[in-house]
Amino acid sequence: MAESLVNQEQNVQMTPFGKPPRLDLSKPRWDQTTFVGRLKHFFNVTDPRTVICSDKQLYAAKDLVNNYKMGLEPPGTTEEQLWFAQKLYMSAFHPDHGEKMNLIGKMSFQVPGGMAITGAMLQWYKTMPAVIFWQWINQSFNALVNYTNRNAASATTSKEIGMAYVTATSGALVTALSLNSLTKKSPPLVARYVPFAAVAAANCVNVPMMRQQEVLSGITVCDSDGKELGKSQKAARKGIAQVVVSRITMAAPGMCVLPLIMERLLKFPWFKRVSVLHGPFQVLGVGCFLIFMTPVACAIFPQQCSLAVSKLELDLQASIKAEFGDSIQTVYFNKGL
Repeated sequence: MAESLVNQEQNVQMTPFGKPPRLDLSKPRWDQTTFVGRLKHFFNVTDPRTVICSDKQLYAAKDLVNNYKMGLEPPGTTEEQLWFAQKLYMSAFHPDHGEKMNLIGKMSFQVPGGMAITGAMLQWYKTMPAVIFWQWINQSFNALVNYTNRNAASATTSKEIGMAYVTATSGALVTALSLNSLTKKSPPLVARYVPFAAVAAANCVNVPMMRQQEVLSGITVCDSDGKELGKSQKAARKGIAQVVVSRITMAAPGMCVLPLIMERLLKFPWFKRVSVLHGPFQVLGVGCFLIFMTPVACAIFPQQCSLAVSKLELDLQASIKAEFGDSIQTVYFNKGL
């Protein structure tokens, strides 16, 4: 599952025949058992510049990665070409089924998409129509991201997706409007934090609802070699809980620090006069935070999450022990992003 430290040194080790060993492009370039390794990996795959890559470039990267795994790469292919192809492949194709993800759902779209929507929420938060519109846009965006980055081994019907979307967005709107009404008589700075409070609360609803099938049916858990052992609802709940924490962490700095900056700047007459620039200023400000917070938040927990066999459902524990005895103590699964 996670790349070992030994694998990190493979670029400098030599085989008995004097040739560098083959790279393992099925795993991230950096050690995923450490936060620093995961941070480097997610800085790589959430790079917003990959959003503008054409389908031709993305599929060429996928073909190169797959051909290399079979030993069929073109002569003269360099190591850096392979790592760049892996970067594009991991940024655009789902880790479970290998299909290309939609543009908006990619984690590399979090910076351009998130900065525009979050900046707008921070700027237009005072009137009910503005709150309703931007919270709806934000939760629609989040719903698509949550669905795209789910554990794809769990089948979900169109009806379930529709119900989850309606429930998640409705919950977010109710939360935002309720908080907005409670803060009407509060100081201006308090009102500026309503969007973040609504986003945090909505994430607690949106992520589980868009991935409810994982909780109901369980997600596939594997041993350290990737062999499937069964499905677990407890693993799904752990993975989804970690994703919720990551999403709130991702949004927190921009949505908590920018209100303070805006309140301070509005004390200057020159800034107050150029109100037309307040919105773009907040959009750019959120973008500056998200460039760093997107990979940081994704790196908090390993994507290949683990769970002790002793914490699984009793029937799954019994099944694993019946077949493998006590040789398997931990199972692994893709928690999604």
